[in-house]
Formats: sequence, C-alpha cells, structure tokens
Amino acid sequence: MTPSFLTRLRAEWAPSIPRELLAGAVATFALIPEVIAFSFVAGVDPSVGLFASFVISLVIAFTGGRPAMVSAAAGSVALVAAPLVQSHGLGYLLAAGLLAGAVQVAFGLMKLGVLMRFVSSSVRTGFVNALAILIFAAQLPHLVGAGAATWAMLALGLALIYGLPWLGQRLAWPALTAIPSPLICVVVLSVLASALGLRLPTVGDLGQLPDSLPVFALPQVPVSLDTLRIILLPALAIAMVGLLESVLTAAVVDELTDTPSDKNRECAGLGLANIASSLFGGIAGCGMIGQAVGNVKYGGRGRLSTLFAGVFLLILMVALKPWVSQVPVIALVAIMVMVSAETFDWKSLGALVHHPRLSSAAMLATVAVTIATHNLAAGVAVGVVLSGVFFAFKVSRMLDVRVHDDGATGQRTWRVSGQVFFASADAFIESFDVRGAEGRPVCIDVTHAHFWDITAVAALDRVVERLRHHGCTVQVLGLNEASAVLIDRMGSAAEARAPGGG
Repeated sequence: MTPSFLTRLRAEWAPSIPRELLAGAVATFALIPEVIAFSFVAGVDPSVGLFASFVISLVIAFTGGRPAMVSAAAGSVALVAAPLVQSHGLGYLLAAGLLAGAVQVAFGLMKLGVLMRFVSSSVRTGFVNALAILIFAAQLPHLVGAGAATWAMLALGLALIYGLPWLGQRLAWPALTAIPSPLICVVVLSVLASALGLRLPTVGDLGQLPDSLPVFALPQVPVSLDTLRIILLPALAIAMVGLLESVLTAAVVDELTDTPSDKNRECAGLGLANIASSLFGGIAGCGMIGQAVGNVKYGGRGRLSTLFAGVFLLILMVALKPWVSQVPVIALVAIMVMVSAETFDWKSLGALVHHPRLSSAAMLATVAVTIATHNLAAGVAVGVVLSGVFFAFKVSRMLDVRVHDDGATGQRTWRVSGQVFFASADAFIESFDVRGAEGRPVCIDVTHAHFWDITAVAALDRVVERLRHHGCTVQVLGLNEASAVLIDRMGSAAEARAPGGG
C-alpha cells in the first residue's frame, strides 16, 4: 500500500480513532430510545429494530457514500411499515424490506441521487426543523406527569451535557472535553439514581432487550405473485421514504462537515444495508439526522464512528444487557433534547423576516405538514411542489412584452424579454393586441426571450396565426438556438418566419 492510499484510507475511516469511537458511542445512546419507540410504532418487538440498527450501521459503514452518517431503524419507515405488519405479519415486512433494498440499489446504480438538486434550501431547512421538533415531541411522554426527581435529573443531565464542555474551555482542562459530555451524563445519572434509590423508568422498562446475536434467515413467506402483490406498494413506499430521508440527512452532514458525499453511493449502500437487515430479521431503515448531528458534534468524521455506533449498540444490548437495562430513561431523554436543540436551525427563525416570503412559506409548509402527518416524506413532497409552483410564479412575472410602431415603414414590432413556458404562456398571448395592426407588417423580436416547452411553442403559434388572420405579414426575429430547435421540432407555424433561426 502506498502512503497516499493509507492517508486517504485514514481520512475516510478514522481521522482520530478516539474521537470516532467516543462520537459513535454518543450516537448509540441517542439511538436506543428512538429505535425501541419506532419498533413499537411499526408493531414489532424491540429486538427487530435493534438488530436492524446494528446490521444497517455495520453494512453502510462500508457501502455508504457519506462518512460519519448514522443510519438505523427510523420512524418514517416504521410509519410506512406498520399497516403491512398489522395485516400480514413480520415475515411480509422482511420480504418488503428485501424488495425495498433492491429498489434502492437500482436507484443508486442508475445515479438518480441527482434528484436531490430539486429540493430547495428552504425545504431542506424545513425538513431539519420539523425533525428537530418531532425528536423533542417524542421525549414529552417521558416527562408528562413526571415527578420532581425526574425533572431534577433532566436538569442535571442537561447541565452536564452543556456545562462540562463550557467549563473545560473556560478552565483549560482538556480532561473535561476529552470524553463527550453525553456519555458522562449517562454514567453520572445512572450511578446517582442507583445510589439514591430513585424509582425512575429505566431502559429495561421500554421493552424486552435481545439476549442473542441476530441469525441469518430468509423471510418466511410464500414465493408467489400474491406475495409480490402484497409487498410491492409497501416496499416502494419504504424505498422512497428511506432514500429521501437518507439523501437529505447526507446533505445536512455535508454542510456540518463542509465536505462532499456521493449521494448515488449512499442510495445503493442503503439498499444493501436494508437487504442485509431483512435477512437478519430486522426492519428496513434509513439515515437518522438527529443521531448523525450528535455524531458529528462530538467529533465523528469517518466511517469508524458509524461502524462503532452499530457494534457498540450490539455490545450494550447483548453483552452489557444487565447494566444497560438499569440506565434511567431520563438520561437518554436529556441526550435527545440536546440532539433536538442542535438539529434545529435557529438562524432560520430570524431569516423568516429577511428571506423572500414564498421561500419562507415553502419552509413553513414543510414543517407544518411533517409535524401534522409525522411523515417526513409527505412534508418534503409538499415543500418541493410548493417550491416549484412558487418558482414558476416568480419567473412567469418576469415576462415583459413592449410594442413599438415605426411611423416611416408602418411596421409594428413587439419586443419580448423573459421566459416563456407553461406558467407565462397565457400572459405572452394576452400581450399581443392586434387592434390597429390589421394588414400591417409585424415583427416579433424574441432576442431576449427563451421558449422552454410545448406550451410556449403553442403560444407563439397562436399569436402568429392570430396576426395572420388579421392580414399581417409576420416575421419572428432573434430566436436563440435552443428555442429554434424546439420550434423546428414541434413544426411550429412560426418556423418559416424565423429566417436563419434568428
């Protein structure tokens, strides 16, 4: 191996091994309560979600396109999977996971990750903010009706999480910043609850933890067209939701680390991870933005942090099960509150005043729909549609048509500038008033215009035909090459009146 290869390998996997391991451990503790909760949402045992998270983290650490990103059993996938589990059982969910994984691999191989470019920054911000709100809301059931001891432990946990790094920097004590404060929070609150004999809900109370390693097995379903009919639509939904959330999470990590990622590889890697998860009895999953943000915040930059998040999860759930079962849930709630606060884009609140109102509306719509439906895919879909509509509306208003009459020659000239497409075609047609132009030579100057689609070509055709109907001789000037090619391809009536294409 050449030194340059080893340098690249270390940069990709473990720029700093201690920080990677510690950051991965933080991500693991942030995973536990969510994965168990999502398992209940999907209607499966906690072990199904925990095994899935271990397998997905292990596989995607090698196959994914975004180092330091954490993927596991996710709530958005659980929401899609729940109806299938209720109607047909776990076996069909595992089969759907296999099919969804295959679709995601095909998506990546066809390089369709480029579709991410159609998601505007406003929608991405809405996605991040909505998820932060959902993460915080998921902690409220642990706090509603809680006693003073629970609130005191939460306050202490947050004080440790935020206070230790601040104290370490003020006092220049590296020991206080070497170990991520969320890990210290878990240890301190666990020891304190045990020493004081506090009767607080523990991780063991959330559900039965696994007591063995996952086992390879094919889904126990009949191989038939009826099975395919049952799992096809759920599998496509799982695939699309997982791809959307993973690619958006990868984009967030890109911004946090100021490094690029391979979105197509991430899509294919997620597919392979979901195939492996389904073969080991786990639910399909996708990128976990809250855990990914926590991983990056505490130093995760390479694939080792992703790998260790999964490995450490298995160690905690199986080898250290008796101790992990005694960890108070409020310690994990404190971590998730921190993750929620770090995930939310607080600057976006001030930007609502300064940003264009339509962009802010798209962001707020994404947040509102996501929170209302608890479905990130639905929120992003609404945001993307609104962004497209708002963009079309804004561009259509930039169309300008001015008329000029030449007294010497009697020619009337319409000068068109802007974009002519489906949203501005009607305005383009309405700008041509034929009154007073009957029987005169007419010129339509489109030097500063561009015709984008069949609707625009049809609009130009309609204007030319209307002018000809009123006895005008029509000349179209200034067509740019792309517009001329489109008009030529459509066999437009304006084609013969665009000499030389310009």
